[in-house]
Amino acid sequence: MKLEKSIELYTKGKKHLVGAVNSPVRAFKSVGGVPLFIDRAKGSKIIDVDGNEYVDMVLSYGPMILGHRNSVVEKTIKKYLKKGYTFGASTQGEIILATMVCEAFPGMDKVRFVNSGTEAVFSAIRLARAFTGNNKIIKFAGCYHGHSDALLVAAGSGLATLSIPGSLGVPDEAVKNTLIAEYNNIDSVEKHLAENKDIAAIIFEPVAGNMGVVQPTQEFIEELRDLAKASGVLLIADEVMTGFRSKFGGASELLGVQADIVCLGKVIGGGFPVGAYGARNEIMEMVSPLGGMYQAGTLSGNPIAMACGIATLKELKKQDPYADFEKTAAFLERVLLDAAKENGIDLQVNRFGSMINPFFTSEKVVDFKSAQTSDTEKFKTFFWKMIEKGVFLPPSQFEAWFLATAMTKRDIYKVRSAIQIAMKAVADKFKK
Repeated sequence: MKLEKSIELYTKGKKHLVGAVNSPVRAFKSVGGVPLFIDRAKGSKIIDVDGNEYVDMVLSYGPMILGHRNSVVEKTIKKYLKKGYTFGASTQGEIILATMVCEAFPGMDKVRFVNSGTEAVFSAIRLARAFTGNNKIIKFAGCYHGHSDALLVAAGSGLATLSIPGSLGVPDEAVKNTLIAEYNNIDSVEKHLAENKDIAAIIFEPVAGNMGVVQPTQEFIEELRDLAKASGVLLIADEVMTGFRSKFGGASELLGVQADIVCLGKVIGGGFPVGAYGARNEIMEMVSPLGGMYQAGTLSGNPIAMACGIATLKELKKQDPYADFEKTAAFLERVLLDAAKENGIDLQVNRFGSMINPFFTSEKVVDFKSAQTSDTEKFKTFFWKMIEKGVFLPPSQFEAWFLATAMTKRDIYKVRSAIQIAMKAVADKFKK
């Protein structure tokens, strides 16, 4: 497998880019070796600068749910590019996409578009504080909600991958109002609510994706909703990753929970930078220009990004791939577990909708602590063998794999073959 051009670009990139990357996970720190530099992509495939082709299971960490350069979406983008790139003014596309999003989420009357999931989340928290008059928030260890100061605590994959407990540059004052609870442990939430009377919101991922895929128990998610309501605390669902990935709408609805505020990103931009937060009228009318909670953005509601999002959601609704995603994920789960068993490897597989990933551990993974029992050295060997066999995975044990509608049966069988070979490579290297 040739990686000469990636190595060359990595060397050049280090001169003017921090670590030759613009996001830490791309540096391949947890798996070693040189990061791959991508040249192009189409459908289910992504191709690096050395010409190596891979079945893409990163999918830009979620948004490319239709695969790369879907013909309908691409045609729409080209049409809107001819009209202009950005106006700093309102466009019809914002209204169309807002209607589609609100109709997909029960209880959402209004939405505000921003440029990233990070921006959506810190705006939602500001809104919750404005609405309740309280300052504290509860988040769960292992859940990542972007890199804003108040939330960069026990924040999942990025920090876990780099073995960083927090971040330099975040002052104590910035996190003093952030309380950490344990995912799937309702007692840890009750304790905070009992000891603090000034909590504005509980923020959670309906299905965690940045400590690997971790699903809440039904009891936990229902009690979380009841506790928040009884305490007068807003429930914020971070669906940046899960939105439109398990159904046309949110994972929260599938789990039987309606949040007070929902944060979105990834799929609603179809590959362009789009985030959003939405809620019922009573809450959203606190946002400027209707209310006193200020938030603005020059590129928010960018016409090209809106067009891409609209086309993506229309095509996604038309294809309705969710039953097929479930079948494919179940098939890959069986392949992973069978290959692990055959090679005497301890493995857990978690999945939800079109998100799946294995953990190299014998312990059931239900929270951040149990996720961290995974053998990252085994994952490193597994990762590089999968790359060698033409499957592009996230370079971290603690990141979800994603499925796209563009994946064919041939792609899935290629992934199956790669898994079988990669698992044997792990067994051969780590023989007891």
